[in-house]
Amino acid sequence: MLNKRTLALALALSLPMMANAAGDVAAGKAKSMMCAGCHGADGIAIAPMYPNLKGQKAMYLESSLKAFKDQSRKGGQAAMMYGMAAPLTDADIKNLAAYYSSLK
Repeated sequence: MLNKRTLALALALSLPMMANAAGDVAAGKAKSMMCAGCHGADGIAIAPMYPNLKGQKAMYLESSLKAFKDQSRKGGQAAMMYGMAAPLTDADIKNLAAYYSSLK
């Protein structure tokens, strides 16, 4: 069990990482136009074979996009996503994740 002092120290040390983890929602929205063809303009997929992105957790979206970019994610529509994720920068990925996770 963590005592209050240890918990406070852990929180203080993690705050800078959490602050840097968030992307720019507006930039993500602008970049999301490339995603709309399959995932819908509002993050709700246009076909059942594509996942909804609206409301997904940012960390999940980031890790998924990175796995598509480095082609370590397999199965389903992964191969289709390789080309979509390849040109994304780390900032693009964070911004897209911030945007889709902000949609409720």
